[in-house]
Amino acid sequence: MNIYAAFTLFSLTILLYWVISELFTIFFRFTGLPEEKARFQVISLLTGCGFTTRESEMILSNRRRRRLARITMLFGYVFNITIVSAFINIFLSLKLAELGDSLLVVLIPLGVIAIIFIFIRVPAVRAWGDRVLEGFANRMIRGGEGNIVIPLDYLGKDSIALVTLRYIPEEYQGVSLAQTGLKADTGILVMLVEGADGKTVPAGANTVFRLGDKLTVFGDYATICRTFHARESFNEDE
Repeated sequence: MNIYAAFTLFSLTILLYWVISELFTIFFRFTGLPEEKARFQVISLLTGCGFTTRESEMILSNRRRRRLARITMLFGYVFNITIVSAFINIFLSLKLAELGDSLLVVLIPLGVIAIIFIFIRVPAVRAWGDRVLEGFANRMIRGGEGNIVIPLDYLGKDSIALVTLRYIPEEYQGVSLAQTGLKADTGILVMLVEGADGKTVPAGANTVFRLGDKLTVFGDYATICRTFHARESFNEDE
């Protein structure tokens, strides 16, 4: 294998590692962790750095998250060992004369970094990437069924969450938000509604839920999932 192939493999590994970390972050978000906390814990688990914070209790106290954390750690260990072994074999097989060979050696890794930067910084590209990964993660965890509830942040014991309506619960079909009694019955406050056209508007008394709507809601996370029929489990032993 020549130096070009080696650095191409190295660049693809960086890209793959980033995709894997984003995917596992989404898995943890589906279990109720906010995005930043989920991403930090995933990086710690994948790299095996063992960095511990009080946020790790959010994983240890939940059976589903503990199971997912074990899978993440084992995956990260196997992935790291495989990649390190592959690169050792590659570089041992290279000729020293090839190491100073061309500008492509630098351009290929820079190209991969540019791709990652585009995914992170360009809102439209990032939104598309999130939809693809979230759809894949949803099919793996929930079989592609049920509405999607992803927490955005916690305020005390309550959560701000994003609910994507893949279907509308029967009791909320064709009625206005005021008629649903959602706030009075469940304590859930619907704050914003993003329609299929991408426009986000404040929720009002006359708001009617439609397929594909994304609702920004505030309330107890377990209650949100039950109310909107997300496929979640909230047993006391979790």
